[in-house]
Formats: sequence, structure tokens, C-alpha cells
Amino acid sequence: MTLTDQQLDRYARHIILREIGGGGQMRLLAAHVVVIGAGGIGSPALQYLAAAGIGRLTIIDDDRVDRSNLQRQTLFGTDDIGRSKVEAAAAALRRLNPDVTLAPRAVRIDAANAADLLGGADCVLDGSDNFATRLAVADAALQLRIPLVSAAIGAFEGQLAVYRGWEPDRPCYRCFVGSDPDRADISCADQGVLGAMTGTIGSLAAIEVIRTIVPFGEAMVGKLLLADALSMRFRTLTLRKDPGCPACAVT
Repeated sequence: MTLTDQQLDRYARHIILREIGGGGQMRLLAAHVVVIGAGGIGSPALQYLAAAGIGRLTIIDDDRVDRSNLQRQTLFGTDDIGRSKVEAAAAALRRLNPDVTLAPRAVRIDAANAADLLGGADCVLDGSDNFATRLAVADAALQLRIPLVSAAIGAFEGQLAVYRGWEPDRPCYRCFVGSDPDRADISCADQGVLGAMTGTIGSLAAIEVIRTIVPFGEAMVGKLLLADALSMRFRTLTLRKDPGCPACAVT
């Protein structure tokens, strides 16, 4: 695989980075990333992943664009209200970068279909807004040994982590959250959310996806980034592998 003259121009600022270079850019163009949720986190993440030249983006979301989404879901405009989110997102991303193959999937991902939907991916980014979906995605990613970038947002706060629980001493998602299927979900509709904060966390999630494909610096594996916009403070915590975790035990 070689880069065309147009690609050399488009990705020039990546190529001159010593940590990425031409070889790294070609790896991005050959990569397949699955993004769960085209909402507040998914919108900025998808924009930056498409701009970075991720070769194939699978977008999974069964929702439609609502007027209340437009305060933070930057892929959409007023004319998209009522459209399938994945179709509207794919149309916007095609305009952004024709190098990217888009695979919109207007389905709800769950424990029954997660493995099929994630199969073949190099990385999964989960920006979903409910605990059951996150567990299903995390379990499938662990089973398939696909790195999972998990991002969440609430009000003025956000969090980000990367999970590779099949590796020695690396936690999986269940090591962190446990397995309570009845955990209450608190949505943005319930507590509100600062729109720009979703952009911050979504952009950071995109960095971790790119880092997974083209390693540079220090990845967030085994760490949890906590962001607080009220105090403009960022903290990083260490996540330990749970020796009693039933999910890690079967990988």
C-alpha cells in the first residue's frame, strides 16, 4: 500500500509526526474501528477518526436524531431531525473524508449480537449511554480480544479508560464496574450535560483509538481518566485487575 499525492497532502500533519509517519498513516487507513453510539461522545470521536483516515468505520446506533441532540451531537444539523443517526452520521463523514468506508448499522447492540457486530475490528470505542449495553460490548470485546476504549459523560464530568483484560495484570471492564445488571442508568435527559464536555471526552477517546492502532506515548490501559469541568481538573487513577473477576478468568 502506498499513499497517493492527495493522501500525502491530506495527512501531512500526521506524516511529519515522528511517532506516526507514513507507515503509521497507512496502518490507520487499513484499520477497522467500531463505534458504539453516534451521540455526544460518538459525534466528535467519529469526526476525528474519519479525519485521521481510519479506513473502515462501523457505526452502531438504533436511535434517530432529535432536536434535543443538537446541543452536543455535532455531526447533525436541524435538517437531520428525524433521520437515522447512523445514516446521518455516515453522510456527514463521507463529506469529510472519502477515504473512509462507512458501515452504518441501525441496530441495538446486546449480548446476543455483540460478538457478530464487533468481529474483525481492530478497536472498539464505546460511547453508549446505558450499563447493559456497556457490559454486552465489554464482554464481546474481551472474548474477541479487541481493545476497548470506553468513554462516559455526565453533567460536567467525564471518564475514559482502555481495556485489554486478556493481558496479564490488565483489568477488563467488569474488573472496574462489577456485574450488577440492575444498576440504575442516569441519562443526559435526567441530569443534563455540558455540550462541550462531550466534545472533550469524545476527542480524547479518538486519541486512544488512534494510539491503539499506531502506538505512541503512554496508553490509558489499566488507567481511568476523570475529568471535571466545574473545577477544570483532570485526574488519572490506576485500575487493578480483579483476581476474582469471572470475565477475565475465561479468556
